[in-house]
Amino acid sequence: MVLYGIKNCDTVKKARRWCDTNGVDFDFHDFRVDGLDGATIQGWLESVSWEILLNKRGTTWRKLDDPRKEQLDQNIAVELMLANPTLIKRPVLSDNGSCMVGFKEADYATHFGK
Repeated sequence: MVLYGIKNCDTVKKARRWCDTNGVDFDFHDFRVDGLDGATIQGWLESVSWEILLNKRGTTWRKLDDPRKEQLDQNIAVELMLANPTLIKRPVLSDNGSCMVGFKEADYATHFGK
């Protein structure tokens, strides 16, 4: 299982803390430091839609000066997320071919049977 995010994100910190407290073993992948590739994002898109994965409420989106924001589709969204990984809603938990986006304690508890 891999938890993707950036280490200074408060929501990622909550997810990591929850996993540690509940004995859930995971590898952490900081996509700002460790990078991200298209195959990883495409894998996530098999479980969730690009609309869920793309964070349009964050600072990165608001500051993004790209005319393609107005013609958004999955291909453009993936390109934007690869160029600006902080556009990805965090954290992304990848577990056995599925993924969960964001952190809600109840969802993690259900997923891990805790």
